[in-house]
Amino acid sequence: MLRLARGALARIGSRILEGDNMPTAKKLANIGYKIFSSSMMLLTVYGDYLCSARAYHYFQPPSSQCQAAEEQNTSGVL
Repeated sequence: MLRLARGALARIGSRILEGDNMPTAKKLANIGYKIFSSSMMLLTVYGDYLCSARAYHYFQPPSSQCQAAEEQNTSGVL
């Protein structure tokens, strides 16, 4: 049993030294694509948030402070 475990460890060690787990060009391309596409998705979500926040404020009725300031500005003008 101990010999079997030593043999397995020796094979694993030789694979590590040979570089079997080095990323290939295809794996690196896939990783780059996933990072790029997820960053674009986050930018899209953030843009949607900004757009919806602006639309929300646009469709809200003016607050009482804005109305009071507007009345004060127009009351002195003839």
